[in-house]
Parts: sequence; structure tokens; C-alpha cells
Amino acid sequence: MTITQYKSKNGSDQRQLDTLRSLGLHRIGEVVEVEDNPQTRGMIHRVRHLVRIVEEQS
Repeated sequence: MTITQYKSKNGSDQRQLDTLRSLGLHRIGEVVEVEDNPQTRGMIHRVRHLVRIVEEQS
């Protein structure tokens, strides 16, 4: 699963900032590849207003 940060983290609370950092996102436009599992889905859900998700079809 590929995640792209498309909105600024300004105004986010500390939990959201920590979640973005845990996902490996640091700036707008950055793209990371993460494993699709329940833990990652939960982190994405917390910052869903800041990121876009692209799921690969197998």
C-alpha cells in the first residue's frame, strides 16, 4: 500500500504528528510504501484527512 501526504501537518495535535512520523511521512508530497495490516490501517485512519492511499491490486 502506498501513502502520500498531501496536506500540511500544521494545526495537528501531537498524536497525529507522532502517527505521521511512525508512517515515515515528513513533508507534503512524500510517498512511502507500507505493509497492509490492521496496525497500519489504524494509523492511517487517525490521519486520513492528511494522506491519500493507493492500494495495489494483486
